Amino acid sequence: MHRPSTVRRLLHLVNRVAQADQKSIPWTQQKSRQFHVQTKLNTDGVFKELTEQRVLTPWITALRSRQAQDGKGAEPSEPGKPMRRTLEPKRMSDSYHRVILPLAKDPWLSDTYLNADGHIRLGAIFMDLDALSGVIAYKHTGDSVTTVTAAFDRITIKHPLTEICDLELSGQVTYATGRSSMEISLQVAKDPGPDGVRGEDDILLNCNCTMVSLDPVTRKPTNIHPLTIETPEERRLYERGEQNSQRRREQANTSLVKYTPNDEESDLIHNIWQKHIEFDDPNNLLTKPGNVHFIESTRIQTTQIMQPQYRNRHNFMVFGGFLLKQAFELAFCCAASFSHQRPSFLSLDPSTFENPVPVGSVLYLSARVVYTDPPLVPGVGEVAEQDSSRTRLHVRVDSKVRDVAHGATKPTGTFNYTFVVDRDIKVMPRTYTEFMMYIDARRRLKKVDRTLVDIRTKGNVTE
Repeated sequence: MHRPSTVRRLLHLVNRVAQADQKSIPWTQQKSRQFHVQTKLNTDGVFKELTEQRVLTPWITALRSRQAQDGKGAEPSEPGKPMRRTLEPKRMSDSYHRVILPLAKDPWLSDTYLNADGHIRLGAIFMDLDALSGVIAYKHTGDSVTTVTAAFDRITIKHPLTEICDLELSGQVTYATGRSSMEISLQVAKDPGPDGVRGEDDILLNCNCTMVSLDPVTRKPTNIHPLTIETPEERRLYERGEQNSQRRREQANTSLVKYTPNDEESDLIHNIWQKHIEFDDPNNLLTKPGNVHFIESTRIQTTQIMQPQYRNRHNFMVFGGFLLKQAFELAFCCAASFSHQRPSFLSLDPSTFENPVPVGSVLYLSARVVYTDPPLVPGVGEVAEQDSSRTRLHVRVDSKVRDVAHGATKPTGTFNYTFVVDRDIKVMPRTYTEFMMYIDARRRLKKVDRTLVDIRTKGNVTE
């Protein structure tokens, strides 16, 4: 056993050796990393300016406030008697809002928006667009109502980016009759800079978002400010909103959930079924080609608990942009897993949010490739292509939510994406549910066939 004096001498010697070693190391390498003085990361995946306008109360403050109300046995708000508000017409420009994402100027900010290959993550842009639409909606309605995302119309890439640059996200309310819903037109483009000059090729994408306002007392849809039209361009935007509203009603009236496939689609289903018989017949030399896969084999899924960092303005629900991003990235993985290639995004079909996603709930996402173009079995007026070098993949993502105790399940929305790959690969339905998914995807793809742009240009940095 060492004596105390001996131990002290040994410790002193070790300390002097360490100091001598430290002096031989450049001071830039001696400096230790102090975690408590690191710069605070002011983003949750959404640009800081949008996050600050979306989240107004710290989570712990909102949580304790609700716990205090629950502890007092507070009664739920009595139904009836909605809030009275003055609903004077507003101009489109009253709700206009823009933010600049300095991706080129701020490399640390770009960390949130770039993937492993240095490409801009479209899922992060989609999340920002939903956050921006919330800011625009409240500029139109004011804070006296609760506004939620109801739907996103089709999102297509107009002109893919070929370099990492500063982006301008902008939008305004372009359709509001005075009822509970409003349509917001959004745009993502290159930052025009001080001169404000922007060409058509500088626009990455345009899309429309539908928001619905609820009375905070009754939790029912409530009227909002109507729009007043001042210029021919505003008249054009407003009429486009009317057309979009009419189109959504027409689509609801032809949904496969309510109505059977038409005659041409029924014939196609029968022809695909006959193809199954040919593949399964042991006396038939025709076998299922190696590039044909059953839809069920393409399915992948994720499960995650919803954390408060992605809550909306009202604290206890997850905002729709987070769901858009998660669904897009799962769809991308599904297309890549199926094709064994890095797919290029073409379009997000109109998507509707069916039920809210509470903070603390469990979100289930399921993706599968439900249609490929060219198809294995062509329909009326279609030509069967052999050995096609390119295939468009239609990926469907279904989402549902359950509480953490895994009680009742509620659907939260269905999202449909179109990608393109440089490979001849096809899917084939087997069950009736898969046939309905197949027909639905075929309908969607035919509607946008003329508007889809092949974004696989050289140097494309969007993904």
